[in-house]
Amino acid sequence: MSEKLGRYEIRLSGAGGQGLMLAGKLLAEAASVYDGKNAVQTQSYGPEARGGKSKTDVVISDTEIDYPKATKVNVLLAMSQPALDEYVGSLADGGMLVVDSYLVENVDHPGAIGIPFTMLAIEQCGRKLFANVVALGAIGELTGAVSWPSLRSAVLARVPKGTELANEKALNVGREAARDALGGE
Repeated sequence: MSEKLGRYEIRLSGAGGQGLMLAGKLLAEAASVYDGKNAVQTQSYGPEARGGKSKTDVVISDTEIDYPKATKVNVLLAMSQPALDEYVGSLADGGMLVVDSYLVENVDHPGAIGIPFTMLAIEQCGRKLFANVVALGAIGELTGAVSWPSLRSAVLARVPKGTELANEKALNVGREAARDALGGE
């Protein structure tokens, strides 16, 4: 990502209960509190608080943000098939699609990046509840929208006491998975 950001829109989508609202807040805090950029986070989820489609949008900019909602997202993370199906149309031309390849099977988008976030959370972090932080680490690495130290600081400042090491591990698992997905860049 270039040094001058302009307006950059990231949508994290999946099922309610996957922790994507928290991931969006952490991404926005990394950008605003720790990197000194302008950022806004909005969220939406269906009537089923757990299990229905959910999304959180994070808009990051070096300039003022005059409209807080995403219109054509630069990056779409889909952590469930229904979320992919619903939100893939919001992706800007040339935008980046990242899917949880453990949960999303039908991807008809050239250049989509598949990373098994949920499987990595289970196998390397011990619980699937870390999938959101694994995905956040990957999004941070893939986009460069926030600095790595800022993302790490935001995560460690917000997670429950006693889970800092596990969440830092999850963040790093996601970072490494993103590097692997890009061929070790």
